[in-house]
Amino acid sequence: MKLSTRCRYATLALFDIAFHSDDEPTQVRQIAERQDIPARFLEQIFQDLKRADLVDGKRGRHGGYVLRRPPDQITLRDIVRATDGPVEVSFCLNDDGEPMHRACPRNSRCIPAVVWGEIASRVAEVFEDYTLADLVKRAEEAGLSRGEPGYMYFI
Repeated sequence: MKLSTRCRYATLALFDIAFHSDDEPTQVRQIAERQDIPARFLEQIFQDLKRADLVDGKRGRHGGYVLRRPPDQITLRDIVRATDGPVEVSFCLNDDGEPMHRACPRNSRCIPAVVWGEIASRVAEVFEDYTLADLVKRAEEAGLSRGEPGYMYFI
């Protein structure tokens, strides 16, 4: 299983809002600078996150994006689903969802397909186990500083 760059950036952006926002709207420009993400791509990603009801957009001078739910209620599975679709394994199905052959998940005698289904369920559970609040807690434990990136001057 490989997660898309879109999913990685969406996770970084939502983490950034949870970690830095203090319940105020966060502008894409700020997130892009702190997380080193192209701002234009980030705007597109936020459209997916809005459709998935993970963020709300606020217009105006002090606008930006805010989380629609508390960080402890947004899981990594929510983010993956918003950007990459459902977490599933299509071991023996064509792109149209039809079986490639008689060995498919709908056939209980196809043991590899049954095992792949179990693996997919476990992977989905792992994504469900982690929330944005968990990421924020880890950042705090690692000593990550909040706010705008500072500048270091050497003489």
